[in-house]
Amino acid sequence: MLFIPGNNPGVIKDVHIYRPDSIMFDLEDAIAVTEKDSARFLVYNMLQKMRPVYKSLNIETVVRINALDTEYGVEDLEFIVRAQPDIIRIPKTDTPKDVLDVEAHVERIEKEAGIPVGTTKLMVAIESPLGALNAYQIATSSKRLVGMAIGGEDYVTNLKTNRSPEGVELFTGRGLIVMAARAAGIDALDSVYSDVNNDEGFIKEATMIKQMGFSGKSLIHPRQIELLHKVYTPSDIDIKKAKKIVDATREALEQNKGVFTVDGKMVDKPIIERAEHVLRLAKAAGVRLGGDE
Repeated sequence: MLFIPGNNPGVIKDVHIYRPDSIMFDLEDAIAVTEKDSARFLVYNMLQKMRPVYKSLNIETVVRINALDTEYGVEDLEFIVRAQPDIIRIPKTDTPKDVLDVEAHVERIEKEAGIPVGTTKLMVAIESPLGALNAYQIATSSKRLVGMAIGGEDYVTNLKTNRSPEGVELFTGRGLIVMAARAAGIDALDSVYSDVNNDEGFIKEATMIKQMGFSGKSLIHPRQIELLHKVYTPSDIDIKKAKKIVDATREALEQNKGVFTVDGKMVDKPIIERAEHVLRLAKAAGVRLGGDE
């Protein structure tokens, strides 16, 4: 998910050429108070114009609004819901009520604009210890919720500490958020890695959060897209093994076998599900699998 400031028309116009999986247009922290109105208007119009391009490239569109307890939040929703991005991202989410309050406005605006109710999906950003402790209640608060992210900078500031290369200060928050998201059946997104020139550090962190179970990562620079895709794309060995398991599963079902082995190891449901996930990741990364058209 590539962050883009909502007040930069040149970047917004061309960002799709980098082929991120998701673009997040920011109306919150990246925008000065004096530019809130102009950024909102720009994102509204650019979404209207560029939507066909994003759809054709299968790029998800997300807009991060200002919080409802600011003077900008409701006005953001008035514009952005009508622009029909795929997802609206709610910042600084501490309780389920934060989600329900946004949802109420979204539903009202959908009805006023003639948009089918439920079209606009939501994502939350957890940016405080309180939000992390309430993560599961937040994750299950609305059927519109499709994802939960951790906002590392604010979270660490609220912990009264600072970011370290090892990320030990984020470990508990990351764990709570990824478990809550997975338990609720939604995606979990990790925070940004701000040192855009440190490829080694980025890859190390991305590898760790992938192992923790995160669906992906927020990015602040296009050069990080390819690095992240490489981390999340399964290796040839993993793909070959997964395909072998899936093929053996299909054969076992055809022969009404309840128990079977692959390479001398018994295969059960968790192993099959992991193999299927590996193949889904490979397809999403554009890897051609044997037998695919």
